[in-house]
Amino acid sequence: CVYAVPNMESCDLNIKSNNSNHHTDRYGDQRLVVRRGQPFSVLLHLKPDFKLSETKSDTKACFGLGDSTVDTEWSASATADPSGNTVSVSISPPPTAPIGLYSLTLEQEGQKVKLGEFTLLFNAWCRGDAVYMRSETKRKEYVLAQHGLVYRGTHKRIKGTPWNYRQFDPDILDICLMILDSNPKFVSDADQDCSARRNPIYVTRVLSAMINSNDDRGVLVGEWHDYSDGVPPGRWIGSADILRQWAESGPVRYGQCWVFAAVACTVSRALGIPCRVVSNFGSAHDSDANLIIENLYDENGENISQSDSIWNFHVWVDSWMTRPDLGSEFDGWQTSDPTPQETSEGVFCCGPAPVRAIKEGELTKKYDAPFIFAEVNADVVDLVRLSDGQIVKFGGSTKSVGRFISTKAVGSEERHDITHQYKYPEGSPEERQVYEKAQHRNKLQQRGEEPGLHLKIKLAHDMIVGSDFEVFAVLTNNCMEARTCSFMFFAKTVSYNGKLGESCGFASQKVEVAPGEGHCCRIAASPSRGSASPRANPSPTGALTYLLCLLNRVFFTPRPTHVSRRIEDVGPRQEAKASLQFSPSRAGATVLLVNFDSDKLNNIKTRKSSFSTINPTLFISLSR
Repeated sequence: CVYAVPNMESCDLNIKSNNSNHHTDRYGDQRLVVRRGQPFSVLLHLKPDFKLSETKSDTKACFGLGDSTVDTEWSASATADPSGNTVSVSISPPPTAPIGLYSLTLEQEGQKVKLGEFTLLFNAWCRGDAVYMRSETKRKEYVLAQHGLVYRGTHKRIKGTPWNYRQFDPDILDICLMILDSNPKFVSDADQDCSARRNPIYVTRVLSAMINSNDDRGVLVGEWHDYSDGVPPGRWIGSADILRQWAESGPVRYGQCWVFAAVACTVSRALGIPCRVVSNFGSAHDSDANLIIENLYDENGENISQSDSIWNFHVWVDSWMTRPDLGSEFDGWQTSDPTPQETSEGVFCCGPAPVRAIKEGELTKKYDAPFIFAEVNADVVDLVRLSDGQIVKFGGSTKSVGRFISTKAVGSEERHDITHQYKYPEGSPEERQVYEKAQHRNKLQQRGEEPGLHLKIKLAHDMIVGSDFEVFAVLTNNCMEARTCSFMFFAKTVSYNGKLGESCGFASQKVEVAPGEGHCCRIAASPSRGSASPRANPSPTGALTYLLCLLNRVFFTPRPTHVSRRIEDVGPRQEAKASLQFSPSRAGATVLLVNFDSDKLNNIKTRKSSFSTINPTLFISLSR
């Protein structure tokens, strides 16, 4: 591919050599396709004092030859041929660059000339890339393989159906980029969407939504009954025809789960994300998100369930990537499901959720872990509705969901059972423990709560500043097991300038809180009398959880500058009264403000509206 420009004999994008080095030679020699985090070279016949720039979707990065940059920036270096007529320019994209179509431009003496275009992909061969995969055998299977097997049937009769992914067909890569450019997020904010394409988590979630057409003009229309105006899902044998038809005329009729998954695999591999198609036998659809599939029957044995169901099989995809948003322990395979079943954040998509999070019941890890967990590990409950309306449980199973989870084996045509990656063996103590934890955390998530011990401070609603009051420490145990806790709970007054006063309340106790339960610790605080200093807690014995709660509540205590009337000492349970006469400065209704202060109780204010200025008398009564 040669371009003629001023002061340059030719520009060679070195497509054949670059594509071979970047494992993209199957895209052909008519276009430059490279992977991020790995340099590629172009040959220029010109003077070496120039700058190169790359632009993408209204974003631009300029870099000169020999620029010293960190590995998150673009860089370039040049090597001149001994004859001086040819310069080889090595361009290094960072391993975090957004994927997509780039334009390469030469700037020389104020003139800019487009040298050509290249497509940048994710790079499973680059250690700095989020999709890096150590095994070359697995890279060949999950990135480069164009043919595979998709498993269907029942758990007793599993059959592998051949599928042609054909991600390297000449026009497929452009169609995959078109899918990204058709998603609503790109339409809403193209620059933000393109910038987010540096993250395989984001790209995978976009694909999960765009492979189905429910919320947009995505690739496939789902249909499970009438195929008269389209192609029955069982007739498709590859992704290329589906993608080409979508590019020409919009959503393709029709697809079901294995078709959605296989097309998603094609697009993911084309963009450089390692991907595998996964089949789950006895797959649960938990519509009410309680991790239980409830089969409801009438007295005649007819199934009258309205929502939950179990499919003979269901197919989705796993994509390989790191999860810096969740922690390194959740790196690896991430499940996403492009079949439209339930909405996620208002859109028909699902995932990516770490397979490890599914196995361990960590259902607070995004995205959509509870739904995927239920697909492979929900419990089944059989119920009958009697004629009087009563619903009675008569059966169920903890083992019928999530069987023989399968994918094509690496480097062979065999079926690889990966059930152990998704769940512990059915009936094992670990599997039941995980299920109970998952149910617990699912309920917490639906209530907007987090696992662990949580402490809240509550004040009485009728609290009056400066007077005695009650404070409550409410402990909630959102753990799976009972916790023994030791409270030390005290209150102090504090002035408006942050200066702490005396302790005005203290409580200390040891309690055991059952899982899912709570405990309330009470302080009767008395700013007027104060209280003893906190006592030292006894030495801990056994497994105790210690909670130290410091309650700071501001009591504004500025001293008054003038006292109009002094009341003498008031003994216990005595009442003192004082009267004050004053002369108003003018006739008419007014507002009377009163400020009371003492050595034990201060900053007490009140008011009386519409106070008559004729014969005014004010009575102040203090009881102790």
